[in-house]
Amino acid sequence: MSKRKDRVCGADVHKDLIVATIVSDDETSIQAKFGTTRAELEQFKDWLVANKCEQVAFEATGVYWIPVYDVLSSFIDTIVANPWQIKTIPNDKSDSKDSKRIASLCLNGEIKRSRIFTEDERELRTLTRARSGYIKTRTQFRNRIHKYLASNGIKLSSSIYDIFGKSGRYILDSLVEEKSIDEILDGIPSGKIRKKRDLIKAALGIGINEISRMLVRDTLDLLDNLEVKIEATSREIFNKLQSKSKDLAIVMSVPGIGFVAGSIILAEIGDYRDFQTPEQLAKWCGLNPGENESAGKRRQCGVTKHGSKYLRTVLVEVAHVVARMGNSRLSRFFQRLKRRKNYNVAITALARKLICLIHHLLANQEMYQEEDCEKGEPKPDVGDHESSSSSMERLEDKVAAIVDAFYHLNARDRKDALKDKFGALPVSEFVPRRPYDGGG
Repeated sequence: MSKRKDRVCGADVHKDLIVATIVSDDETSIQAKFGTTRAELEQFKDWLVANKCEQVAFEATGVYWIPVYDVLSSFIDTIVANPWQIKTIPNDKSDSKDSKRIASLCLNGEIKRSRIFTEDERELRTLTRARSGYIKTRTQFRNRIHKYLASNGIKLSSSIYDIFGKSGRYILDSLVEEKSIDEILDGIPSGKIRKKRDLIKAALGIGINEISRMLVRDTLDLLDNLEVKIEATSREIFNKLQSKSKDLAIVMSVPGIGFVAGSIILAEIGDYRDFQTPEQLAKWCGLNPGENESAGKRRQCGVTKHGSKYLRTVLVEVAHVVARMGNSRLSRFFQRLKRRKNYNVAITALARKLICLIHHLLANQEMYQEEDCEKGEPKPDVGDHESSSSSMERLEDKVAAIVDAFYHLNARDRKDALKDKFGALPVSEFVPRRPYDGGG
């Protein structure tokens, strides 16, 4: 906890209103209300300065705290608190009481500071979350098309694995354009799919009715617009990650992690140097098991799930991919654990192991590599400052080049590109030196 202050302010922040209370060590208090426009926030700041306030604290309420923090943080020590950690008493709540309670906690140094991302980090995180939202919406639209087809007795997904691939999209467009079944079958671009002619003809049945045709057409147009938005957002994320190109390459060297997953992980973690150990990062992600104690008896429970749900989701998705991989250290770890625990517990443990591994690699600036793979080139002599600087500049150029290439390579080629381009980076053999203990 922070050192006790003599004069502090507690603020209850809402969408259009801020109720602020200044309390002093002599138990005197001053209360005022302010709006949330830029000019009104400047008035709030001037009021704090005029009353010689040493510190101000408020809860992280949605996104409403961000402009307040941006205005105040340059002039006064500002604390953003996790609302879960300073809950109020039920049935005894008002804006005035809340602001005074927060001020009292702040005066006694009982508020734990939340991690605050820089403006650039917040923008990157906003972009990755927006792209995740677009992808979720795209899935909803695709499911809607499946529903329209099924309601007309069309079982296209039973004969084609991906109805939104090249051949599947051709069939959907042809149905919308009211082409005949034979004309649709003759024009399928993939020879492999054309071999399923009889199966596809049976799946299409008598076609689609007028209402469903209109709805499928509109949904396909929305999907096309979404694809453009996803591509544009990915490009903007790529531009934002130029300053973190080396970190992105390191994260993408871990099995199962591509550009999308790597960008989300970096955006949600922010500055990994805020965490001294991998276990601290795993705890911040909500992947550590909770522990309850009562009457001297301790009982472990499920993971706490405190932290970013976006980061936990992508780590679990990567864990599912790694679990299905061949003979690798990570997949063997999962298989060993699955024999003793159920599948979901083993996947969660693998996700925790991945985030611990990522922290170790980033902290040591190492590339992931299995111990039986080809080792990287030796490091340059650190005693020669000029030679070391020159090598690092060349390495930065390599990183920038490969990250640019990552956007255009398929997943199978990315690992080979990493090994070819990053020989100068040290590699981790997965059972590395301390402080990383495997995160198991």
